Amino acid sequence: MLALAQEVLSTPRNPRQEVQALQDTIYVVGGKWRLPIINSLCNGNKRFRDIERSIPGITTRMLSRELKEMEANQLIKRTVTPDTPVLVEYTPTDYCHSFGSIILEMIRWGKAHSEHLKKAAD
Repeated sequence: MLALAQEVLSTPRNPRQEVQALQDTIYVVGGKWRLPIINSLCNGNKRFRDIERSIPGITTRMLSRELKEMEANQLIKRTVTPDTPVLVEYTPTDYCHSFGSIILEMIRWGKAHSEHLKKAAD
């Protein structure tokens, strides 16, 4: 852990730069829906309705807005195939996949946190 901290953090420390990096990350992947959308895409859902069905509680409007933002941030690629009917697919970019280990670590932490709370309640 110390080695990772030394690799990531500035020497000497630059708190302003570190806070800006955290804010940039939260801006790109923050909010209630972006990580579940990334997770859905990485689990093989490519079509709008499949993504929507895989995320309980998300509205059509919200999914549409989030997908547009994610495309603008180069996390996903939108491909339109002009068949009849028109086929629209969303796929995670390599840039999005670079975030994969962080998402897995967040899932791991979330599971451990849940267990921690259960033990504290006993």
